[in-house]
Amino acid sequence: MPPSDLTRLAQAVKARRLQLGLARKKAADEAGMSKDTWQRVEDAKPVRAMNYAKIDRVLGWATGSCELVTSGGEAVLAKESAAAPGVTVTDVSERTLTVQQVVESASIATTDLPASEIRALSARIIEDLKEKGLL
Repeated sequence: MPPSDLTRLAQAVKARRLQLGLARKKAADEAGMSKDTWQRVEDAKPVRAMNYAKIDRVLGWATGSCELVTSGGEAVLAKESAAAPGVTVTDVSERTLTVQQVVESASIATTDLPASEIRALSARIIEDLKEKGLL
């Protein structure tokens, strides 16, 4: 990941940790990692990919949120399902927004499509995912 992406993640992780009132050591312990590993993330240094999912869980984010933040998106909050205790879910509208951001970011990075076509592509993908029951 480019340094600027890790910087964005570092800021988001630290802000969320402080919002939750977690000391760095407590957050690291809950994630099952060393305080130094958590510190590396907050210092915008790379860590193993598996650690990002652990951070997502501790911060109450949906799995993949750390990676989404590094690509310009926003973390998606997870919440416990009332129907299935112990299972976390995300709001469909948040997932839809996340998909839209990812598609648009990827399209901008890899194509020369005009903005109107990128928006149309994003809308079509979201529509297809909804038809398949994924959103």
